Amino acid sequence: MLHPETAEERQAEIQARLRSTIEDGKGTIIGLDDWGRRKLAYEIKGQTEGLYSVHTFSAGPETLAEVERQLGITDEVMRFMTTRPPVRSPKPE
Repeated sequence: MLHPETAEERQAEIQARLRSTIEDGKGTIIGLDDWGRRKLAYEIKGQTEGLYSVHTFSAGPETLAEVERQLGITDEVMRFMTTRPPVRSPKPE
């Protein structure tokens, strides 16, 4: 989630850097879902809205750590969360 006043050019820079980090780490980008401006459930850093996007990718632990490091030091990033997809068991026959 980015600060709501982040310029579109800066948003594109952040996404390009994220994409580059994943690809340089031999990861695979599966998708990007841009949710746009959304109202927050509670105020964060004095803001009541944020720019949401969901980046779906697969990568090794070193690449994931670097992605999280970069997101953590980027001023425009208000919050981020990394998750694993649920493991699905095969259907019984």
